Amino acid sequence: MPRSPLTVWFDGACPLCTREIALMRRLDRAGRIEFIDVAQPNASCPIDPALLLARFHAREDGVLLSGAAAFAAMWRAIPLLRPLGLLARNHRVLSALEWGYVRFLRVRPALQRLAR
Repeated sequence: MPRSPLTVWFDGACPLCTREIALMRRLDRAGRIEFIDVAQPNASCPIDPALLLARFHAREDGVLLSGAAAFAAMWRAIPLLRPLGLLARNHRVLSALEWGYVRFLRVRPALQRLAR
């Protein structure tokens, strides 16, 4: 039975996000991930687009994930990164990744300005 694709929502107006998603698309050779640019006016969003733009989101097996958990789901869908995604199923590892992600969000605006 074929697995349904993982859905990832990203901020296409963010230069950091577009670079990262471009890399993930190259690594997703099997086409397991559906990437949706929330910055597009016709984007299909399961929740308020402003919430999708504030944090990284993905839907895996029908479950909406946010932050580090969403990144881990994306990694699990890409063979090269799958070991990292599986490691993140450990609560302590995921908590550490989330801790780092929250701190990254604080400096993201400055990094976006530099990337432009």
